[in-house]
Amino acid sequence: MQAFELLRCGVPVPGAFEVPDVRREGLPVSVVDVPGHLARGQLDEEEAVAVGGGGRLLVDGLGQLDNALEAPEVYLHLLDGAVLVRLRLRAVAPDDQGAALQQDLDALRTEYESRISDLERKIEELSSTGGVGEEMDIRRAAEEAAAAAGAGTEDESDETATEETVFKSGALGLQALNPEISVVGDFTPWIGDADEGGRHSDLGLRVLGLHLESYLDPYSKFKASVPVTEDGAELGEAYITRYDAGRNLNVTLGKFHQQFGVVNRWHAPGLDQVEYPLALRQIFGGPLEATGVSLDWTVGGSSSASQGVTLQLTNGGNSRVFGQNSRNFPSALLRYTNYRDLSKDKYLELGLSALYGRNDEWQVMNGGAMVPASRRLGTYVLGADLTLLWEPTEAMRYQNWVWRSEAYYLHKSILAPDGSGKDALNAWGAYSYFQKKISRTTELGLRADYYKPAVKSYADADGLSLGPLAVTTSGARQWQLSPYLTWWQSPWVKWRVEYDYRNGKGLPDDNRLWLQCTFAAGPHKHERY
Repeated sequence: MQAFELLRCGVPVPGAFEVPDVRREGLPVSVVDVPGHLARGQLDEEEAVAVGGGGRLLVDGLGQLDNALEAPEVYLHLLDGAVLVRLRLRAVAPDDQGAALQQDLDALRTEYESRISDLERKIEELSSTGGVGEEMDIRRAAEEAAAAAGAGTEDESDETATEETVFKSGALGLQALNPEISVVGDFTPWIGDADEGGRHSDLGLRVLGLHLESYLDPYSKFKASVPVTEDGAELGEAYITRYDAGRNLNVTLGKFHQQFGVVNRWHAPGLDQVEYPLALRQIFGGPLEATGVSLDWTVGGSSSASQGVTLQLTNGGNSRVFGQNSRNFPSALLRYTNYRDLSKDKYLELGLSALYGRNDEWQVMNGGAMVPASRRLGTYVLGADLTLLWEPTEAMRYQNWVWRSEAYYLHKSILAPDGSGKDALNAWGAYSYFQKKISRTTELGLRADYYKPAVKSYADADGLSLGPLAVTTSGARQWQLSPYLTWWQSPWVKWRVEYDYRNGKGLPDDNRLWLQCTFAAGPHKHERY
């Protein structure tokens, strides 16, 4: 570091400052702060500058910097916004630096002594007039001023002065090791036709979800969700993801919602409607979830397009699709996604999904009674999905729209319960919805659902029901329309009004009006998964 003083009209300005010797770093430019008390004045005769609370010096050019550090006087530039003003500096010799410092200390001592004298004079005046209380306050102020003056005039050359020792505890810092915890509540009162329990309304809390999340290290992340209902609590998801386990590969281990389609991966409070699509509920009985391993690859891609492949091996534990899997034969899921930007405001995503597993234990009629039978038969479910999103970059908070559709097809090989031998249940369904943001906080949407079960004469055999995968009514089908309005009170609270009209043949009809309130407390709000 090299000390300099600023020349004002050829006369040194009190107070020196330093410029780094950037020659050691090999840099052609150096920027240093200018003290505030050097901020204003006529500098170098015809040159003027007004910097306010201070400024910065710009030494432009390594050659000029060399001269600045070696010549007795040199011109530098003051950088003040877009204005460059040339200033004149003069190097300060080490002896001059000490003299300048002593001069500043003497001025400080004189100032404090003057203040103390004034305070003592006022104390004497108060003593003569009986102002005892005020005298004590002033005396205390005088003592504090004297102590400050003594501290300011200490020999600052004593660099070995003992510093104050501060004791700190890192116990509270251990809280940073705790996982982030969020609570999501989903209050879904409804009124309408009687449900399976004969109720025409319900004011219950559908779920209170406890969500835990934490980065274990730079490569791994842990997530878990525990849904709590009025009937109790259970483990929803708990998994660890290892990022970049291979080239463009992420590995997930644990229990999770499987990546069959799009919305199956989401939690119920994060859906765009109150309930999961009708076909998904009828085929899987709710979101498809299992315990196992998931491998996710990003395959190729460009700045406007990308592809992904997901392979999941899990316990085949879904009670509706793999309810007869007594030997816990694992199931395999394969998904392919293709993402493409159609423009700067619009993107398209296509997906294909396939799930395969086996069942091996059945109940069949033999001699007028249902008896167990063992035979390993395959089951698969196919899916396709499309998502189109428009969101203008210049107004994305105020307007957008999304169109999403999915289709499902189930083929489940079975041993017919009437004893007729091998058979298959073929059911399929689809949904499509359009949702538009009409203001910053309001969304309006409409979803249409369709489901067609298999038709089997033995679907309602004694002691065994294959519904809703199969029914006995010829031409059975079910469809539903669901208009809804969502209002975001804040990023942590949203309200939704939805009306579901369900009709068809061979399956129950239903009409229901929902009022949904979803709230979140904690660092993560309304995460879909």
